[in-house]
Amino acid sequence: MSYPTERPRRLRRTEAIRSLVRETRVAATGLLYPMFVVTGSNIRQEIRSMPGIYQQSVDRFLEEAREVEQFGIPGILLFGIPEHKDPSGSEAWSPDGPVPQAIRAVRDADLKLLVAGDVCLCEYTDHGHCGVIEQETVLNDPSVELLAKAALAYAQAGADIVAPSDMMDGRVAAIRRALDDDGLDSTIVMSYAAKYCSGLYGPFREAAESAPKFGDRRSYQMDPANAREAMREVALDIEEGADIVMVKPAVPYLDVIRRVREEFSVPVAAYNVSGEYSMVKAAAANGWIDEKRVVLELLTGIQRAGAEIICTYHAKDVAGWLKGC
Repeated sequence: MSYPTERPRRLRRTEAIRSLVRETRVAATGLLYPMFVVTGSNIRQEIRSMPGIYQQSVDRFLEEAREVEQFGIPGILLFGIPEHKDPSGSEAWSPDGPVPQAIRAVRDADLKLLVAGDVCLCEYTDHGHCGVIEQETVLNDPSVELLAKAALAYAQAGADIVAPSDMMDGRVAAIRRALDDDGLDSTIVMSYAAKYCSGLYGPFREAAESAPKFGDRRSYQMDPANAREAMREVALDIEEGADIVMVKPAVPYLDVIRRVREEFSVPVAAYNVSGEYSMVKAAAANGWIDEKRVVLELLTGIQRAGAEIICTYHAKDVAGWLKGC
């Protein structure tokens, strides 16, 4: 009777062996934790569709930012919800807006956290779109000018990273130029280079209060059917000065993450978005899945596809699990 000479199962026999030969290792040091900051004081309101995630005023936000630091997570990604919205989203570049206030609070508290500011207008406009509107059309170039102002305000407040998520053409070049002209040439630009028009953003829109009042975002966010177009978008953003490029969402677009990783040499990020988070939370709450096992499997898949950086609402849980907390 013939037996196999190669036995891959030898390397799966015990957890110690499996750990020793593991090819992909998720670590807290590769995670960014998204946070939602609102104007006001003593506000900490859980987002209904995202259990464990909160809208927080700057004073309460700082408490959780300290937790993030203690977990060994290197950085946070900030989204702001202003008290007042207008057609141009002017609170996005106000020095007293929620994101600049939160950035300064982190710096004043001397927290050892990288701070990234998401650069978009949808949370700040009264129509919920990511740019300037004319007859229900999002205008590209006027929007880019305002996005550059917002990015500059975040960098001036002390952000390490500005992260344009709007998908307007040419916004990376405009932001890079604005930063460099202001002497902020060391500020990193992490572009949402391949951001798809996805049905998985629903919980985020509740969290950021950014649902469009009319239409949708198909005219500027990418068609989910396209992968070659993503390569073009990434190449353009790198040419314009992006230091890090992001694919969003993560799980349905693992093939895109892989292609970006193989074709470009810059760091690649992926956003494990709100809908992905909420589906896991709902299934776990119903006892249908083992939350820890599934989350670690999902993040391992995202990293295995090629993302060095993962933006995820699971970051604190994952860091705790990896520490054995």
